[in-house]
Amino acid sequence: MNVFEIPTKLHDEKRQGEAYAPVGQESALFHKKFYIESYGCQMNFSDSEIVASILHQEGFGATRQFEEASLILLNTCSIREKAEQTIRKRLTEFRKIKEQKPDLLIGVLGCMAERLKTKLLEEEKLVDIVVGPDAYRSLPALITEAETGQKAVNVLLSREETYADISPVRLDSNGVTAFVSIMRGCNNMCSFCVVPFTRGRERSRSANSIIEEIKDLVEKGFREVTLLGQNVDSYYWFDESTNTTVNFAQLLEKVALLHPLLRVRFSTSHPKDITDEVLYTMAKYKNICKYIHLPIQSGNTRILQLMNRTYSREWYLAKVDRIKEIIPDCAISTDIISGFCTETEEEHNDTLSAMEYAQYDYAYMFFYSERPGTLAARRFTDDVPEEVKKRRLQEIINLQNELSKKSNEKDIGKTFEVLIEGESKKDATFWKGRNSQNKMLVFPKAHYNFKPGDYVNVQVESATQATLIGQIVA
Repeated sequence: MNVFEIPTKLHDEKRQGEAYAPVGQESALFHKKFYIESYGCQMNFSDSEIVASILHQEGFGATRQFEEASLILLNTCSIREKAEQTIRKRLTEFRKIKEQKPDLLIGVLGCMAERLKTKLLEEEKLVDIVVGPDAYRSLPALITEAETGQKAVNVLLSREETYADISPVRLDSNGVTAFVSIMRGCNNMCSFCVVPFTRGRERSRSANSIIEEIKDLVEKGFREVTLLGQNVDSYYWFDESTNTTVNFAQLLEKVALLHPLLRVRFSTSHPKDITDEVLYTMAKYKNICKYIHLPIQSGNTRILQLMNRTYSREWYLAKVDRIKEIIPDCAISTDIISGFCTETEEEHNDTLSAMEYAQYDYAYMFFYSERPGTLAARRFTDDVPEEVKKRRLQEIINLQNELSKKSNEKDIGKTFEVLIEGESKKDATFWKGRNSQNKMLVFPKAHYNFKPGDYVNVQVESATQATLIGQIVA
């Protein structure tokens, strides 16, 4: 579960953990061990795999047990205040361990590192190393510096860094699904968002390096990749060797053509950038999953203008119509923020009615949390009382629960192709996996000799608001 105030995607079987440590059979071969926890978005989990690769080259092996580690790293998130509070609490716990183990090094990576470097290093003395999202290559030198007792920091942002040449070490991998970063940073200055300040300007990774990484995953048996970026639809790469460009729709097609058994997902889309070309490409290829995460944030045009989202309520809902026109079976999820600055009750109701119109399959839902340094913090007053924010958020959650349940109940009786990801956490006699629409299905193993990575047809017999339950059919 992501480290935010409210449970996020409405699934019983969740893909991500709140925190995790890497695993590797080769760990015993390394003379030093590191332990890493990742918080927040999928991009952070992907970054942790890049960090693991860099550390492996320096002789560090991975461990699940932080007690065994000489280096503890937290890959952090600054998107919500609660996320930062969670990480501070965890750092305090590790600092107590360091009192008994003086040689232990503690480091903070990611967005919170960039934003709170001075506070973490000097005022609170919680960490020894601080590394921003664009500075992971300097981690070995920073570790060496910290071993001398010096505080080590590098939070410089880059206009070029994409880590395209680094082969990620897959952490806690199920061997079936993997994240592949295609771009970094963000040029959208949404007024509530800290990402442009912590991850820098947008830059796209070489299409050739993306294809090579995915080819390697396919050869290793992976059957699904999720292309990651703050705004994947604005992906744009110029190939100097051929004097040609590759946009996101073209990249999607290139990946889809690599192997018919490879599923392709992507996240996240900005409504203003997802084009008909992308939608028609999704419709053309069976192995491009029929699922789009399309954040609305608010259903009211005035609030959207304050958020600097660059679209109106009507424009957004027309985009939903276009998606359903071109891809009738496409599932749509969203992000919603309740209680943004000056939001009225009527404007909150506009969000509820937009949800009704879009009929979202699931959603990530939060109340507004002012982040220092953002445009909203500088320009607007956070004037909606917290109890009002929470009440409005609960209304949003209640409605989404109804919409999710309704969406899943419509699937009863249907048969879906499901990629088996592993055993259900609740019952080892059941498999779990997702369909093209990103819905979780659980179903008995029965007498079939299937394994993770296999595709099976599953007929849905019942549903909760979070999960489809069914049986394998021939």
